[in-house]
Amino acid sequence: MLSFAAEPFVFQVAIQKFKIKIYRTIILPVVLYGCEAWSLTLREERKLMVFENMVLRRIFGPRRDEVMGKWRRLHNEELSDLYSSPNIVRVIKSRRMRWAGNVARMGEKRGVYRVLVGKPEGKRPLGRLRRRWVDNIRIDLQEVGCGYMDWIGRA
Repeated sequence: MLSFAAEPFVFQVAIQKFKIKIYRTIILPVVLYGCEAWSLTLREERKLMVFENMVLRRIFGPRRDEVMGKWRRLHNEELSDLYSSPNIVRVIKSRRMRWAGNVARMGEKRGVYRVLVGKPEGKRPLGRLRRRWVDNIRIDLQEVGCGYMDWIGRA
């Protein structure tokens, strides 16, 4: 039987697990709806990480510093250790690469495949080139260590 001193801690851990389950099953799918087709910039990735850290800080709450005896916010590394799941940007990248593999395995008659391998006619607008979906796939594959040139053939 648990003592009275241990019961609040056990209750708090149970509430945190419940909140994490709600985050994974309700909030995360709503935020990531259609993320396979997104073309993320670094600024957007950073905003998503800030959102996830904000939610995790609300779930886990502040911690009491043993040395100073004051309450403090959790650091990002502590949040990632407590959450123990891939962060939101990794989830987006894995879903994007999975979708790219599905598209690469589609037949040549499918419109999505033709958009992937086709070259549009005309000129791109002046200025800095915008990051395209295929550019994100190339960057994701380089991070994994797979070559970009043959990724359609490997899929």
